[in-house]
Amino acid sequence: MAYASSVEIVEAFWEEVWNARAPEKIDDFVVEDFVITNAGKSIEGRENFKAWVRAFLDTVNDLRLEAVETFQNHDGSRVASRWVVHGKNNGIMGTEPDQQPISFTGTAVWEVRSDGKLVHNWVERASWELFQRLTGQSAAA
Repeated sequence: MAYASSVEIVEAFWEEVWNARAPEKIDDFVVEDFVITNAGKSIEGRENFKAWVRAFLDTVNDLRLEAVETFQNHDGSRVASRWVVHGKNNGIMGTEPDQQPISFTGTAVWEVRSDGKLVHNWVERASWELFQRLTGQSAAA
């Protein structure tokens, strides 16, 4: 499918992979040597990325990724976004899978190749804050 912008590619990826819970659709969007860097750790290769997505989806039931704001640079080679994930805790971050409603925010920067394929994704999310909420720990000063 042709997309009018890199923003549309990224938002289609979220819809067709994350919100549809369909890691196999990753093949339609990313290059073979795709890299995701999450919290400073890189996962390299499309197959490893698919395994990472499957494992993450297993920990959040009814996951819904909501794009809050998404924009691209002048040539579409970079896309940046703020987003919120909603769902039910099914053991995220090793917590008890109690199915309580969860949500957390994050940001992502994507490298988009000129043919529209996704090359690299850098992600930061509010994991520590979510962990504190799920475990009842108070914030450190």
